[in-house]
Amino acid sequence: MPNEIELKLSLPVTAQRQLLRQPILRQAITKQTQQLVNLYYDTPTLALQRHGIALRLRKQGRLWLQTVKCAGESAVGLSSRPEWETPYAGHFDFYAIDDVATRNWLEKAQIRKNIAPLFETNFRRTTWRFEPKPGCILLMTLDRGWIAAAGRREAISEVEIELGNPDKQGGIVELFNLAQTLCLGVPLVPAVISKAERGYRLFQGASLIPQKAHGVALASGYSTTQAFRRITIECLEHIQGNHKGSLHSDDPEFIHQMRVASRRLRAAMRLFAPRLPAAFSEALLPPLHTLSAYLGQARDLDVLLTEITAPVAQALPHEPRLAALAGAVTERQYCARRDAIHYLESTDYGGLLLLAITWLHLPPFTDNSTADKESLGTFATARLKRLYRQLHALARVANTQAPVSLHRLRIGIKRLRYALEFFAPLATRRDQVRLLRQLGKLQDALGQINDLANAGLLLMQCAGNDPRLREAVSLVGGWHAARHRALLARLPAQIKKLVRLKLPHLA
Repeated sequence: MPNEIELKLSLPVTAQRQLLRQPILRQAITKQTQQLVNLYYDTPTLALQRHGIALRLRKQGRLWLQTVKCAGESAVGLSSRPEWETPYAGHFDFYAIDDVATRNWLEKAQIRKNIAPLFETNFRRTTWRFEPKPGCILLMTLDRGWIAAAGRREAISEVEIELGNPDKQGGIVELFNLAQTLCLGVPLVPAVISKAERGYRLFQGASLIPQKAHGVALASGYSTTQAFRRITIECLEHIQGNHKGSLHSDDPEFIHQMRVASRRLRAAMRLFAPRLPAAFSEALLPPLHTLSAYLGQARDLDVLLTEITAPVAQALPHEPRLAALAGAVTERQYCARRDAIHYLESTDYGGLLLLAITWLHLPPFTDNSTADKESLGTFATARLKRLYRQLHALARVANTQAPVSLHRLRIGIKRLRYALEFFAPLATRRDQVRLLRQLGKLQDALGQINDLANAGLLLMQCAGNDPRLREAVSLVGGWHAARHRALLARLPAQIKKLVRLKLPHLA
């Protein structure tokens, strides 16, 4: 079964010329350009998509080629999947597919008779061939064109780096070396969806929707490094799954989800720290903190406007000072969002993601040996107990008159929640759900208290030295005071419930 291994990177249309000026391209052995027209087929009910199969006809010059691709392994832009390509003679022929189950399914009468074209891609492909070391072949392509489906159209602008000989040992390292060299000068980011997936979304008229975290399929037979790799890939895809929406949508939930994903990744690194190479954390944490800082600033101002300032302005619509304060907050919010977007469009952001996935495709994260003798269940149990003890200690010293102690308790709850979510496949579902529900309620209450506690300082920064705006800040504080007191009053009882909860048993 032939396999292709490629890294797909998204490139802003405005950066195409910048890419073409990169010095590394002069090291290519050959360069060629061709126009490619592709028609993608499926049934009216999208049976092929549901089955994880892509069926394509590609026109190259005067010839048409039939290609069948199946779902394979994918990790933040790097994919490895089976592919069969044969000449097209006017009708589909699946004889060359050596996977019997796939071939038999495609040859079913109800599938063959209902296959029809769904969408088209048309792009100009420039291919550079590299040989970074003897016997290692890399094919780098720049695709520029469009996807069209159901009367809609969107641009194609992406780079792919493919291993010309996937079985060659060490080729994956050279692939990432080339990608990182390009990323130093061009804002490339890993593309988590293929052209085919984009075509399906365009055909269905699907709009951008904020992506939330998905569960990670862990098994008790995994080593700790294998588990960390799976969790980290999910976190990175959670980040990148909201990237486009953060750039092109006004919905603040996209940036919020990117912030959640970056926090989950940092929590995973802290959780697995005893089993991670020191160099990995040293390389990844600084840029990850930078990303979190930009996202956090934008998110904090979103909350300040929508949950703190706006409700008061709506409740007192004839108070001009509140309207003026809301305007000042909006201006600060706009600046924070602009700074976050500028970072997300930079080479630093793409470099962070590429650095992370490079590490995840190198030892020890790709080492499937039995060197790690400790079972995942044993490791997870020990780490959860440690977080639970820390949380109990934080709960004992929590004081409603000491905001710092409440903030630390909230962080402790969040770390335990993330750890429980990561290890959820190993736990008894009923105990897991009950514990997460209770932790979530307390975390939400502490989060509201924290937002209200920080609101005063942020609002005063927005007000500056304007006395009218400072008076509006006092109005906002007075309006929320009753809610703040109620939240604090309920807190001691909620903390008592917390310390009585038990950790779930892990496999």
